[in-house]
Amino acid sequence: MFAGIDEVDWASMEHAYGPAGDVPAMLWGLASADPAEREAALDGMYGAVHHQGDVYACTLASIPFLFELVVDPGIQDRGSIVELLTSIGGIDLDEDDEAEIDEDEIEGAANYAMAATAVTAGAGVFFELMADEDPGVRLNAPLALAALHGHPDRVLALLRERLPIEPDEEVRLALVEAAGRVALRHRALAGQAAAWLSRLAGEGFWPGLRLAALAQLARCAPDALPGDVVRVVTGLLRQLRSVPARRSATAPAVDAQSGAAASAEAVAAVDAYPDAAGEPPAEERVAPVARVGRLRALPDEEAPVPTAPWTADLLRTLHVGLDDRVAERTALLTDQLRSPDRRQRIDALRMCSGLIRTWRGSYEELVRLVGEQLATPEPRLAEAASQVLEELFGLAAPAADALAARVAADPGAWVQDWPSGPPALGSAVKALARLGDARAVPALAAALERPEVPHDVGFAIGFLGAAAAPLAGALRRRLGEVPLDGRLHDRAGPLLTGLAALRADEALPEVLRVLRGAPEYRGEWLRTEALRALGSFGPAARGVLPELRALLRSPGATPATEIAKALWAVEGDADAVLPVLIEGLRAERVHEVRSAVNALGGLGVRAAVVAPRLRALLGHGEQWLRVDAAIALWDVSGRAQESVPVLLADWEKNHHVRIRVAEGLARMGAAGAGSDAARVLRAELTSVRRHNAMDGVFGSHDTYEDEQLLALCRQALLRDTGKGSTT
Repeated sequence: MFAGIDEVDWASMEHAYGPAGDVPAMLWGLASADPAEREAALDGMYGAVHHQGDVYACTLASIPFLFELVVDPGIQDRGSIVELLTSIGGIDLDEDDEAEIDEDEIEGAANYAMAATAVTAGAGVFFELMADEDPGVRLNAPLALAALHGHPDRVLALLRERLPIEPDEEVRLALVEAAGRVALRHRALAGQAAAWLSRLAGEGFWPGLRLAALAQLARCAPDALPGDVVRVVTGLLRQLRSVPARRSATAPAVDAQSGAAASAEAVAAVDAYPDAAGEPPAEERVAPVARVGRLRALPDEEAPVPTAPWTADLLRTLHVGLDDRVAERTALLTDQLRSPDRRQRIDALRMCSGLIRTWRGSYEELVRLVGEQLATPEPRLAEAASQVLEELFGLAAPAADALAARVAADPGAWVQDWPSGPPALGSAVKALARLGDARAVPALAAALERPEVPHDVGFAIGFLGAAAAPLAGALRRRLGEVPLDGRLHDRAGPLLTGLAALRADEALPEVLRVLRGAPEYRGEWLRTEALRALGSFGPAARGVLPELRALLRSPGATPATEIAKALWAVEGDADAVLPVLIEGLRAERVHEVRSAVNALGGLGVRAAVVAPRLRALLGHGEQWLRVDAAIALWDVSGRAQESVPVLLADWEKNHHVRIRVAEGLARMGAAGAGSDAARVLRAELTSVRRHNAMDGVFGSHDTYEDEQLLALCRQALLRDTGKGSTT
């Protein structure tokens, strides 16, 4: 074995973690009889030689030896090696990818291309492995062929031939998945693959196979799905829940009416009628493996049982394929959340989060069902539901009572401690507070009594607003107790945020103490937070005017713009702050210029003198600054004709600025009938996809921000201040 491996100059190559001299040891480890050694070797291949999908020279040099391993029946765990080869050779560079490659990436791109060529050249081996004795090999060979072989028509034919005689249920599912992958990669074969999948999805087959076929249809030919796809899928799930999950490499039980043999006959019958539009002829249909009538007769102790773990993968595939069919996906998730199988409900919760975060829709009933999971005795299920609701903010309203009950019943979960980093509020408490529900107040009050206050308590208070007024005394007391040391920024920040949200001017002495005593470490940030708290107090903080004026004359490390904003909020004297804010427009850091721009906009017509300076910023290279300047220009001049085109142009360039743009348009009243602004806003409101939904990337506030955008769009379309047409 491995003839010539010692002749390869491994030491001259590198992998993700340095010299590749250890690659031969990894390859020998894959051939070991010791399972632990094989696993360590495979981890090394993925972690170093094929790190995060990268292909190095040593990766290319490994390919012949990996093929040698997969064809040797004496090697164990060859299925994982087939999967590794598929990953190494399955990287496609289309024309768009090639256009984006810079000089530093040219070598890597060449390696990808050579890897694809080398693995594809040997892909014929996978045909033979489709009948291998090892079910792990048979499990991975179909996807390898679908991804790598140069004759997809032969691959599709083999998949159809293999399905009737394959005894392992998971391998049969892999055959179906491979057909879907062929259809996606080779659109000329999509119709043929979809016709076969459609027939497999019909009655007469094992429910798992039907579900797999539906999932692949959703991916490659969604128009071929049955009109009642939700009813069909939910029925299949009920059948699967009623049949004990079998281990991999075992076939369904065979009885007089159904089983592996019957399923094989049904599959063969389908292929005997390749031109049929739907199911096989009635006389050749075979009863489903799991018949509902028979299952209802089972003793209580035999049903229901957990579904097989691959069910979750099939459902995720189905949901991805259904894409923007929100109503159908919602109905399917509604059924999943009612499942007696807790694992299926946990999977449904994860999919609920992805659905709501990506697509706009009507989710009241779905959210209510998510809330029902909070009462379960299963901790993982309840916590998963809490996390979903935490991200929904106002959309979690149908689950408010369930959240309140959960919070009241589990004080131990009010605060979550972490091995590293500050404590945080529990998911259920945050979700309830984000609804503005006063029933979260006792939990927040308890959090304020802990030795270390959760870092996010101030933000929760901000969502509660006036309902959190009873917490002002505790916030003030804790702020007064905080030592003025190097950890002041961690300890005082949440308290200052909460006091600013409540406009609790009675805490003026405590806020001033922080402003005056902030240490050097992160002192600028702390003083900014203290100044914002003072500004929130408004005229009630007039007693600090002399100190603010003195600080404005000699700001030191404190941003002068922040001092001016606080002074304006407390005193309302534009003349006192205008020179400082104008000077802020010359700041070197963009975020400081933006701060000055927004503060000038807050002065309104009192800052009309800066209109030319703001107008000059409309062409600035930083998009956020352009948007802020356009809105501030309207604030100080009342002229929308210069600002609106800038806002609409940036709306199209970057979806991240849309909330800020919509806010400006709403204030301007510039979305009159027939206007460009109205057209853009209406287009946003009719879009099903959330404006900030990105594949593989998401944040905890995505849904909240998108709902905020929708509200601002509606507000802008309803409002007409009359200033929009001012010239």
